Amino acid sequence: MFTVGDEVVSSIGRGLCVLIGITRDDTPKDIEYMVRKVLRLRVFDGDDDKRWCKSVMDKQFDVLCVSQFTLYTVLKGNKPDFHLAMSSEKSEEFYNMFLEEMRKAYRPDAIKDGQFGAYMQVNIQNDGPVTITLDSPPHNQAGDKKGGNQKTQHSQSEQPQSQVTAAELATEFDNSLQTK
Repeated sequence: MFTVGDEVVSSIGRGLCVLIGITRDDTPKDIEYMVRKVLRLRVFDGDDDKRWCKSVMDKQFDVLCVSQFTLYTVLKGNKPDFHLAMSSEKSEEFYNMFLEEMRKAYRPDAIKDGQFGAYMQVNIQNDGPVTITLDSPPHNQAGDKKGGNQKTQHSQSEQPQSQVTAAELATEFDNSLQTK
């Protein structure tokens, strides 16, 4: 569940929690790549208990997406620097494009999100736990993107329990997001 104040904004049952970091150089091509990878990533067990054989789409699970610029932190001494992250104004538009493509590629009702730019508490109980970092392909020498640098992280969960303010993409979880 994701709340702003006392109002519940979003929640999911079993599925993926996708925390998305967007770099200043990301392009719509990166969105295509990441949507495809997130939805087709085989991190769930099959009905026969075979490991790593089913995607969120195969299982008809939900996806909760959270914009997470801190994925592109560079430490300058002991202080975080976010100069690699896309600016807030541009990244909100980019993030909304990502959500739109996720909803086009899967069931729109299964794609949930929090509130862009809000201070959030994410409650995830990892199932495993499994945390996977996905990066779109890097730039080529000419400076063109071969897919970009958009970063997402995944973690596996089942019921809300721990509070996480860092970045993960969670699989199989009941998830909670709260803002203050």
